[in-house]
Amino acid sequence: MPTETPPKPRLPVPLQAVREFLKLESAGGILLLAAAALALILDNSPFAAEYEHLLELHFGLTLGPIVFEKSLLHWINDGLMAVFFFLVGLEIKREVLEGELSSVRQVALPGLCALGGMAAPALVYLAFNWATPETRAGWAIPAATDIAFAVGVMALLGSRVPEGLKVFLLALAIIDDLGAIVIIALFYTADLSLLSLGLAGVGILGLVLLNRLGVLRLAPYLLLGLFVWVCVLKSGVHATLAGVALAFAIPLKVDGDRAHAPLRRCEHALHPWVTYLIMPVFAFANAGVALGSVGIDALLQPVALGITGGLFIGKQLGVMLVAVLGAALGLFRLPDRVSWMQMYGASVLTGIGFTMSLFIGTLAFAGPEAAAPLRLGVLAGSILSAVLGYIVLRVAPSEGRAPG
Repeated sequence: MPTETPPKPRLPVPLQAVREFLKLESAGGILLLAAAALALILDNSPFAAEYEHLLELHFGLTLGPIVFEKSLLHWINDGLMAVFFFLVGLEIKREVLEGELSSVRQVALPGLCALGGMAAPALVYLAFNWATPETRAGWAIPAATDIAFAVGVMALLGSRVPEGLKVFLLALAIIDDLGAIVIIALFYTADLSLLSLGLAGVGILGLVLLNRLGVLRLAPYLLLGLFVWVCVLKSGVHATLAGVALAFAIPLKVDGDRAHAPLRRCEHALHPWVTYLIMPVFAFANAGVALGSVGIDALLQPVALGITGGLFIGKQLGVMLVAVLGAALGLFRLPDRVSWMQMYGASVLTGIGFTMSLFIGTLAFAGPEAAAPLRLGVLAGSILSAVLGYIVLRVAPSEGRAPG
């Protein structure tokens, strides 16, 4: 008796919305690349000292016994990136409740592939760094995917890439971001302040209460979210997680009208700011490497090799292994008009880890000694993945079509 094949995944998100998202992300990817290139140029120019001094500029404010004073680099990584994670949290909540992650059938393919794409790079990194315990903390660096760059490369190919493959990559990247949030919360925290954590917990309960009472104005959520961010900043848990907690509390429904819900309004307003300002500023602040003082030995250090290998080899290996096994077991099928060669090309693009990998790297290694191999590894792995992924998708025929 023939076995029933699982249904192909449908695309409940309007294709026009997917195209608009791709357009925004691809433009953001270009701006992100330009910011990273500018950082590299400045750090290898006569203005290198001024570039470093700018990032080390300290400023802040004092509220009674509470002092907030950090370098510009820390304000970017702890403050602006909290807004980035706030947007990520909004996207995750919307996708889980009504989008590509709203059912087991829809989440099976990108979800399981995302898990494989996080586990395999971590194992590759540890294989290079197991003999050096002081560098093992970077195991999560190659586990992340940069959605802006990955989508940007795919957008360059236009109609050669099926819509189903684009939606798959978007869903995988969102799940990947969720995995990064969990990893940061569990593994990258400093000494904890129970008082600050307790106050943050009170603030989060307040956010939940606002949601349950049906409060639709954004101002109360944002004010309470700012309080939670301050408490988390002082607690030892990374402050970006406050943005995620706030996002999960923002209402998605308004008497059944989701188009005008606070979450959608907030997401729509924030997306250009995050894409065109926050992410490029982060890249500018974190991508600089003084190449003149870096020899070939920096690329051969365990950290650089682990990150490069994790992004370029581990990512594609983990995603494809899960996809092939899942299809063989009948758990899911590829999206419509997507060939296995195209699926491989998308899996290679998941190795573009730029923004998220650099961010996790700043949490894993606080000292300057790992800065050069960290950044070189992220750049090398991401560039190799972008180039190979583009080539594969450029030459790959779609399912049922001849090459052309």
